[in-house]
Amino acid sequence: AWFVFDSFMVAMMIVETWIFTLVFGILSKGGGEGGGLGNASMLRLLRLLRLTRMLRMARLLRAMPELMILIKGIGAALRSVLFTLILLLVLIYVYAIVLRQTANGTKLGDKYFPTVPDAMHSLLIDGVFLDSVGNFVDMAIESSSWEEAAFFVFCFYTFILLAALTIMNMLIGVVCEVVSTVAACEHEELSIMYMRDELEAFVHGYRDPDIDEDVRIT
Repeated sequence: AWFVFDSFMVAMMIVETWIFTLVFGILSKGGGEGGGLGNASMLRLLRLLRLTRMLRMARLLRAMPELMILIKGIGAALRSVLFTLILLLVLIYVYAIVLRQTANGTKLGDKYFPTVPDAMHSLLIDGVFLDSVGNFVDMAIESSSWEEAAFFVFCFYTFILLAALTIMNMLIGVVCEVVSTVAACEHEELSIMYMRDELEAFVHGYRDPDIDEDVRIT
């Protein structure tokens, strides 16, 4: 498999270095000025194939099994991560509608919740990523009455509790659990392969001097 991979990489380097250069020279001379520019644009796009050289980093997977465990863990956790993010998106959407309607006509609403998409963005940055929680709370207190400020702060804090502290930590827990499960399976597989190799070496070691070919020590 690695021989086929190396052969593919060498072939791509030859095509990108020699064949593309030759074709580019022929087309630029015979195609005229306008045609040359168009062909040059196409060839520049084809030269993006040189990014395939980065595939040589796949060799690291053979030397670093821990990296392969992480990649397999990410792949196994994609489904759980997807549904967790969908749950987070639904929660952001619900709170965005509530705050958009209740903060309409206030300075807080004009800055953070002018539209539903803007409200979702504000909740994502300030409520999930906790970028500037203090600024939001200060503006809610300063620009609204006591009752409105208490409602806005309560809604915002409950959103932080559900989104940042519950769902995001649940997401981290899911990823850690999946990665640990994949790591345990990989270590078990490596142990089985090591034991199989040792047993095969042991059997072959006693099979060579086995005169009567009964595959027994005595």
